[in-house]
Amino acid sequence: MNRPTLLIVAASLALALAHAGAFAAAAAPSLDASNPFAQPSSLPLHYPAFDKIKDEHFLPAYAAGMAEHLREIDAIAASRSAPTFENTIVAMERAGEMLSRVAATFSNLQTANTNDRLDAVDREMSPKLAAHNDTIYLNPSLFRRVKTLHDKRATLGLDAESKHLLERVYKEFVRAGANLSSANKDKLKKYNGEIASLQSDFSQRVLKEANASALIVDSRAELAGFSDAEINTAALEAEKRGLKGKYAIAIVNTSSQPPLATLTNRSTRERLMAASLNRGSRGGEFDTRPLVLRLAKLRAERAVLLGYPNYAAYSQELETAKNPAAVNKLLAELAKPAVNNARKEALEIQKVIDAEKGSFQVASHDWPIYQDKVRAAKYNFDENQLRPYFELNRVLVDGVFFAATKEYGITFKERKDLPVYDPDVRVFDVFDHDGTQLAIFLFDPYARGNKQGGAWMNEYVSQSHLLGKKPVVGNHQNIPKPPAGQPTLLTYDEVRTMFHEFGHALHGMFSNVKYPHFSGTSVPRDFVEYPSQVNEMWAIWPEVLSNYAKHHQTGAPMPKELLDKVVASKKFNQGYMTTEYLAASLIDQRWHQLKPSQVPTDVLSFEAKALKEAGVDFAPVPPRYRTTYFSHSMNGGYSAGYYAYLWSEKLDADTVQWFMQNGGLSRKNGDHFRKTLLSRGGTADAMDLFRSFRGRDPVIEPLLERRGLTGN
Repeated sequence: MNRPTLLIVAASLALALAHAGAFAAAAAPSLDASNPFAQPSSLPLHYPAFDKIKDEHFLPAYAAGMAEHLREIDAIAASRSAPTFENTIVAMERAGEMLSRVAATFSNLQTANTNDRLDAVDREMSPKLAAHNDTIYLNPSLFRRVKTLHDKRATLGLDAESKHLLERVYKEFVRAGANLSSANKDKLKKYNGEIASLQSDFSQRVLKEANASALIVDSRAELAGFSDAEINTAALEAEKRGLKGKYAIAIVNTSSQPPLATLTNRSTRERLMAASLNRGSRGGEFDTRPLVLRLAKLRAERAVLLGYPNYAAYSQELETAKNPAAVNKLLAELAKPAVNNARKEALEIQKVIDAEKGSFQVASHDWPIYQDKVRAAKYNFDENQLRPYFELNRVLVDGVFFAATKEYGITFKERKDLPVYDPDVRVFDVFDHDGTQLAIFLFDPYARGNKQGGAWMNEYVSQSHLLGKKPVVGNHQNIPKPPAGQPTLLTYDEVRTMFHEFGHALHGMFSNVKYPHFSGTSVPRDFVEYPSQVNEMWAIWPEVLSNYAKHHQTGAPMPKELLDKVVASKKFNQGYMTTEYLAASLIDQRWHQLKPSQVPTDVLSFEAKALKEAGVDFAPVPPRYRTTYFSHSMNGGYSAGYYAYLWSEKLDADTVQWFMQNGGLSRKNGDHFRKTLLSRGGTADAMDLFRSFRGRDPVIEPLLERRGLTGN
């Protein structure tokens, strides 16, 4: 699926876990006052003091933060007072303030602006944080207090959010192993520590392997089809690598690479695709296959120890899907029609190849450039016609922000006085419809060699009435930075991604909850993509598009006939996009539905067999991610949960239909969406929130119609 890659970076998770009592460590001295994490940031909304934060500050801050947190948790567990909701659950929510500050800032920087020193901190801290988590969740005295309250929750007179918090905290303790025997708790701790270390190692190897896999070419002729600006970018990339006089094409995280849509030299395309697909399986220090096998084994064993048949069953218990059977059903229902569509699209591409007297069958490295030729023939336009109208700043200010103002009444003002971790990061104050400050928003658009691939939203500060905090959130993309003086012109997919990620930002900024546990995007993974996918609809909403889609040189609006072609082609290539996404989702499920005894010894053979058995082994359409660089699946963020994008899209398509039926972009509609869903975070069951907004359960027909899967 050509869906923007999202990582709700560990920051929001770390915050939720820390406040809920999720980390612990051995005692450590108090933090030196010169360390910027010793006290809350004095900047607006506790915005991180990036100009003062140095790499060497993180390890002592982590140590002190964990020690402080553990002292707070131990005081709760050892209290002689009878447990109450306030002295136990609320006290846990208040605990870990310093650790939250450190964890949020570190996890965000380590994904967006890492270096060898931060990577080393991550390797050192991952098992320590896992152990800290275990120390708290496996504390029998603490669990007894939680269980006592849970057992009599009906008599405590709690409001709905507080009751939901108590039930969630109890469930998290049980899922963390609180009911295990002492021997099994020790075994669980070993699992957790090793899994954390392996996940950190996998993530770092994937990034380093992507950098090492860049395609190096010797001549401009091999870059036929590139514009002069793209050739200059490739030359600069090679020069940065010490290869002056050559050209380098950087690898992004997905299997298919953007340059495949423009490179006319088939040999170069083939080499680029091979470099992408072979990542992590070439041998050497960045090979991820041993890590994959060990992770699969450990996750399966850990799940069985906790009483689940496999890791997927454990992972999906708290999702809206509830169990692997429901996930498998959805993926199986869509696999056949998706592949049938992809095969029809391949036949159309082959006709173009044959008409050009090409003596080859369409392959994965041919698809992007020839799909554009098919689109040009069908709709008389190609993607490159759009780029002059998609200048980055206009898309952001006159598109993304404009739509949010129209829909929710919020406004934005850029500020230059707050420090940033990279000169390209921009910062905006966000004001609510009544003029009060709602949030601070960071925008980090460009790709860097020390930045993980994809696009994501994160939270440096999460909203909470209990703690008196307003949100500080960031959006990240990996848009190639043009040479100095050149405009940043976006593809349509990059535009859509910008709207998508801002949908996550809105979810975080509109949070209006008491407890940090439920703040913003702290919802099930198969629900979190839903609001962001809805926000994509405004990218081509006529009122919004006409406001930002203007020629970067002349200011002329995008011609209506070009917009009409964009709208008409929305279902184009859906077979390809659905199949590549389903293939990755199925791979993720197969690895995580294994019993410990079923873990294979050969990663690539297992992957090939899984795709064949699912009926999605169509060579011209490789999985969006192969196992060896599937960070979503292997580094813990979306393990057994990559299906979430499609599950969420069912809700998204139904919601888009509601907006269309109720007048589209309006304050009335936006305020309803905000009040019933965006502001609620994780304070109630996710599907209850959907029903509160929509007035009924979701239906699948809008999704099938959108993806052109009816009648296949």
